[in-house]
Amino acid sequence: MQAAIAGFVLGFSLILAIGAQNAFVIRQGLRREHVFAVCLTCAFSDAILIAAGVAGFGALAEAVPGLEQAMRYGGAAFLIWYGARNLLAAWHGGETMEDARGTGSLRTALITCLALTWLNPHVYLDTVVLLGSVSAQYAQKTNFAAGAMSASFVFFFGLGYGARILDPLFRKPRSWQVLDVIVGLTMWAIALKLIIG
Repeated sequence: MQAAIAGFVLGFSLILAIGAQNAFVIRQGLRREHVFAVCLTCAFSDAILIAAGVAGFGALAEAVPGLEQAMRYGGAAFLIWYGARNLLAAWHGGETMEDARGTGSLRTALITCLALTWLNPHVYLDTVVLLGSVSAQYAQKTNFAAGAMSASFVFFFGLGYGARILDPLFRKPRSWQVLDVIVGLTMWAIALKLIIG
């Protein structure tokens, strides 16, 4: 039980910061669009990466020269594009809550979600390398992994469905513009951090 609690606490603390993936989940939650599928995709992706880290996959990233750099620049390019898309949406004017609902396909939402997850080098650092190395301290690595995976499911579903609390605020078009600017600048800040190392 101690290993599971430690895994949950560490896993939860690592995904608390608002990054590209979390900003996307919030946006989908506000739009009430494919929330379950997006949250499940994020949490399940984390679970795969945590399992890989606990199983010792972190050593592969260190063993393959250039892998980290390729992931870093690929992720930065995607974040620059995605950030520009949000800033362009803010420039064109904010949508209303009614306009926002049901406008995107499930396929597009899942592709975007998967790209924001799997093209982000920080995800590998947090889940595969960090959680994987910390799990080595525990005799019951599977309990540690289960705790960390549980944290991902609790966090993403809480974030996706909890975003509805902000529903009254996002009935105003200006709020959507502000959100688009914040998301766009967040993506660009993360991309810049990836590029300069």
